[in-house]
Amino acid sequence: MPKERIFIAENEAETALNIAAKLESLGYIVAGQADRGETAIQKVEELQPDLVLMEFHLQGQVNGLKAAKHIHANFDIPVVFIGAHADTSTLQSAVKAQAYGYITTPLEAHDLNSNIALALYKHSMDRKLRASEERYALAVRAANDGIWDWNLKTNEIYYSIRWKEMLGFKEDEIGTDPNDWFKLVHPDDQKQVQDNLAAHLKGVTPHFECEYRIKHSNGAYRWGVSRGLAVRDAKGHAYRMAGSQSDITARKLAEERLAHDAVHDALTGLPNRVLFLDRLQNRLERTKRNPEDLFAVMFIDLDRFKVVNDSLGHAFGDQLLITAANRLKQCLRPNDTISRLSGDEFAILLDTVSDINNARRVADRIKGQLITTTLLGVVERSPAASIGIVLFNSRYSTAGELLRDADSAMYYAKSMGGNQYQVFDDTMHTSAIELIRIEGELKHAVERNELLVHYQPIVSLANGKPVGAEALLRWLHPLRGLLAPQDFIQVAEDTGLILSIGEYVLRTACAQAKAWREAGHPNFWVSVNISARQFQDKNLVEKITRIFTETGLPGEALRLEITESVAVRDKDYTVKIMNELNAQGVHTSLDDFGTGYSSLSYLKQFPLKVLKIDQSFIQDIQNNPKNESLIAAIITMARSLGLEVVGEGVEKVEQLTFLQSLLCDNAQGFLLGSPISGMEISKLLEKEFPGPIGV
Repeated sequence: MPKERIFIAENEAETALNIAAKLESLGYIVAGQADRGETAIQKVEELQPDLVLMEFHLQGQVNGLKAAKHIHANFDIPVVFIGAHADTSTLQSAVKAQAYGYITTPLEAHDLNSNIALALYKHSMDRKLRASEERYALAVRAANDGIWDWNLKTNEIYYSIRWKEMLGFKEDEIGTDPNDWFKLVHPDDQKQVQDNLAAHLKGVTPHFECEYRIKHSNGAYRWGVSRGLAVRDAKGHAYRMAGSQSDITARKLAEERLAHDAVHDALTGLPNRVLFLDRLQNRLERTKRNPEDLFAVMFIDLDRFKVVNDSLGHAFGDQLLITAANRLKQCLRPNDTISRLSGDEFAILLDTVSDINNARRVADRIKGQLITTTLLGVVERSPAASIGIVLFNSRYSTAGELLRDADSAMYYAKSMGGNQYQVFDDTMHTSAIELIRIEGELKHAVERNELLVHYQPIVSLANGKPVGAEALLRWLHPLRGLLAPQDFIQVAEDTGLILSIGEYVLRTACAQAKAWREAGHPNFWVSVNISARQFQDKNLVEKITRIFTETGLPGEALRLEITESVAVRDKDYTVKIMNELNAQGVHTSLDDFGTGYSSLSYLKQFPLKVLKIDQSFIQDIQNNPKNESLIAAIITMARSLGLEVVGEGVEKVEQLTFLQSLLCDNAQGFLLGSPISGMEISKLLEKEFPGPIGV
């Protein structure tokens, strides 16, 4: 029984009910009904029936004729008209509406069933015809490729006009000889084409397909792919073969570009780490066969490159990397390999050296090339680099081992102050292993609560009393004793442990400050250093707010110290965070002021509260009179901006007296107090202070 869904569009409700009853008796499903044209369109769109029976003179703003046209055009659903009259004019209108039939009333069940069946069949055939036409159109478009048809009995080939045009030839410039094709194939590819053709003609392969280079009429070679299929007789012998030829030059160029990009650095165009290690491994294997054939590996890292990125931006950082890459290439021979490994790290394979002195001379050339002044915007920069060198010896079995040891030598050069080279020895490898060990132990230190917070007093120069304390991290190592931050903080920063460690220091310092205030020192505050990674943490303010809630410490009891390089990394972000902190009463302090070259241009834009003069200026005032003038200028400038000034690193009475003479607000340093525990600070606060110190 049929299960097609039929929709009825009829003016008279009684007639519609009669039609519905007949349809159901014939096994059809009545999908819905409507008595107006616009309603019929809406419901047909929603219900998507298989066929619509529509009153020719359907009432409504949209009559039956217009409704049928809309349904056919927009929903591809066949419409069969119902009407009392079937005169010539009516039938012509039905044809224009692309109706699939016209049934006169009263409806007979047999006529109704026949008309519906024919309409559904015709609609099904129309759909198949459209699909066939679409496939044909696609085939025609695909025939944009060149077509060839080879009569193997006469050994003649028909080449389509498009086949010839693809190669820049006119119709009469290519005949029917197969050699007109094969002589254009690149000499290096001819054997492959002939072998693939022969394999298919013999029945070895199910079809012929081959990619090759073929000569254009302008003399240049283009990439093409030919595909074909043989027609065989009853005995399986091929007597005809036809196929197509496509131009795939663009695809081949793209593939070559992708292959190149996969092993080259996008910024500098140099080989990347993957290609460098591959070439290094090949060079290593060559030397294993001939131990006297020596080579060397150099690992290069630009000194203070991060300062350029942080202060001038990544665009200027990229410019510096490109300049450095070009200068490094100028120091090498054609058979040497230079690679950009990542960031500001480069590696060089010196393909042939007689001894380590050859590599040393190249390192000297590199230093001389890099140091040339480079203009980055309005800033002049003289790049320098730390270079590690390793010479092949028989204990190396992989490229990774050589690069690892060159890297270790580079780090040793950087730790010695940079702008120099170091040749690898085994002690450097031991140092690298030590760093890895410290990283593992530091993770456990966090878990085992081995980290301590000490506090260095910050003293008012007006009355000699401690007004606050700077929180300073210490690591109570189970074997090495008490370690200062310089022994482990960089490892924490590099590994990301600084986030959890920094939050621990903040929480501990805030809890301690709350205890001091409750012990009778209501105005005492604590200052905490914030690292670069902490400051970039989007949840920093939220964490501080949560700590305030947990400890009950008011915002004005906390000061956060950030360095110049951190502050200028993203000016808008820095201003946003400082404003959010200020809203909670937290004072932000610029630490180590004067060590960067971008401070003055940004200082007035930041909502700072405190300026800390770097200790290098204060500790050198006796040896460098210019520092006295500079410190005086900094304090004057800070006062004009409404900033509080703290002098760091005060170790001598003369330094303290000088700061007092300039009316500096506060000071800290070993002369005024060393870092001590929170309990010792509590004892210190209980002491009586006679008045201004050093007077």
